[in-house]
Amino acid sequence: MTKKRNGFLLFCCSLFPGAGEMYMGFMKMGVSLMSIFMLMMAIADMLQLSIGVLISVVIWFYSFFHVHNLASLSDEEFARVQDDYLLHRSDIEKGRELTGFYRKAIACVLIFLGAVLLWEGVIFRFIRNYLQLPEYISGVIYGINDILPKLVISIAIIVLGIHMIKGKKKEIEETGEGEEDNGTDRK
Repeated sequence: MTKKRNGFLLFCCSLFPGAGEMYMGFMKMGVSLMSIFMLMMAIADMLQLSIGVLISVVIWFYSFFHVHNLASLSDEEFARVQDDYLLHRSDIEKGRELTGFYRKAIACVLIFLGAVLLWEGVIFRFIRNYLQLPEYISGVIYGINDILPKLVISIAIIVLGIHMIKGKKKEIEETGEGEEDNGTDRK
């Protein structure tokens, strides 16, 4: 892997997430960033969620500055950089060990995405194209189609936040009880 790259071409490649890393020879990093960016853009477009676009912008900035940070490394530091995926195999294996709430949450997200795809791709198009409904009913269906995914995701985010707060509070309480049992005093 060589560091000597054309600065203008590096800049041009860095404008698309992952391409700059691949231009510098870090194929695994580049493919990871490009895949995550494209997946986030697809989800944001499919669900019409502006937060997905904002997350994509953060990924874009990370990739842009990551490339230029790599380019600014000395030859010795650059040679020590390992080309690796952003999500490591061990992270994925840990994901298989997820139990309880997280596994259920991921399953719910996948079911929801499948239902949205089914609604958008089949049911909504069928209703819109083949059923001759009165205009006010069509307006209600269009409104539901626009609001429902956003509403469900908003509620899911709130529920996840509440669950995380309760989990942290429970963890603190358990830690506090354990310290009191050990005879330590918190004064």
